[in-house]
Amino acid sequence: MVEWTQQERSIIAGIFANLNYEDIGPKALARCLIVYPWTQRYFGAYGDLSTPDAIKGNAKIAAHGVKVLHGLDRAVKNMDNINEAYSELSVLHSDKLHVDPDNFRILGDCLTVVIAANLGDAFTVETQCAFQKFLAVVVFALGRKYH
Repeated sequence: MVEWTQQERSIIAGIFANLNYEDIGPKALARCLIVYPWTQRYFGAYGDLSTPDAIKGNAKIAAHGVKVLHGLDRAVKNMDNINEAYSELSVLHSDKLHVDPDNFRILGDCLTVVIAANLGDAFTVETQCAFQKFLAVVVFALGRKYH
């Protein structure tokens, strides 16, 4: 079980309270698909992913990026039991979608970059530490049901 300080809880809640999901989500997922092209294999039904511009302009990718960020809301609202909050999603990604669990970490790294760029100087060392801890717990929870 992860122990959260009040400062960490406040930082995480603050990040998500001020995010523009329709901007950050698509940018983070597009970055992931462009920088790590092997992750595209899970998005074959999403249309043209042949170039960075095609990925950035793909409405299905953008919508899924927003969906991913809204999915992180579940962890923000359940910080004391993220494993349970993501139990069903872990099974879905493992058993049905067969997603490589390392891709959750990669997407988390891309999300960190996009959020840091968006927050600028407000993305302090303390903010990064709390956010990285949060993402590590989420990534673990999403990969928990893999066998």
